[in-house]
Amino acid sequence: MTCWRRLAEWNKVRGKRGRPCQRPDVVLADRGYDHDKYRRLVRELQIRPLIARRGTEHGSGLGKHRYVVEQTFALLHAFRRLRIRWEIRADIHQAFLSLACALICWRRLTSLR
Repeated sequence: MTCWRRLAEWNKVRGKRGRPCQRPDVVLADRGYDHDKYRRLVRELQIRPLIARRGTEHGSGLGKHRYVVEQTFALLHAFRRLRIRWEIRADIHQAFLSLACALICWRRLTSLR
């Protein structure tokens, strides 16, 4: 085996197992990311940035597309006990968190009827 061929085999990189990652078409962001640097970085990855401009009115429509995580945090902050962690013990805090999640799911299911 020649040296060049050995080097080519050594440089082979195996990918991760499983389904390949899919790149999103659009990235949604709020006014905190309104900078040319961030827009350029996203465009280099061939992703279209949908970032709200500073100084524009709030009716741009980006608020309609809320991320699931942001929506979950907003629902959990409706419970005063979870807004600020008062409990020292983690098991009590976990119990209140589980109770809040159960109440959120129950309210959502009853509103679907």
